[in-house]
Amino acid sequence: DAWTRDELRRVTGALATPRLSADVEVPLTQRESEVLRQLANGLTNKEIALALGISYETVKEHVQHILRKVGVSDRTQAAVWAVRKGLV
Repeated sequence: DAWTRDELRRVTGALATPRLSADVEVPLTQRESEVLRQLANGLTNKEIALALGISYETVKEHVQHILRKVGVSDRTQAAVWAVRKGLV
């Protein structure tokens, strides 16, 4: 969580792979995907909550679901996963 937006973009950009086609199955709900995109763009939970019009606690729950569903242990890994899957 100590990463700046620019650092996260630089790291995830360096690991980027070509975008996947739209028919690739992603194990996330639409809202979880929205949260993940915001997370991968470097937003904090509070910023995501404001951007999506949901509560901070709801964002925290979505982030935990995302981590579990994609099999990663932190936000940075989730952001890298999103880039590799072509979600951002």
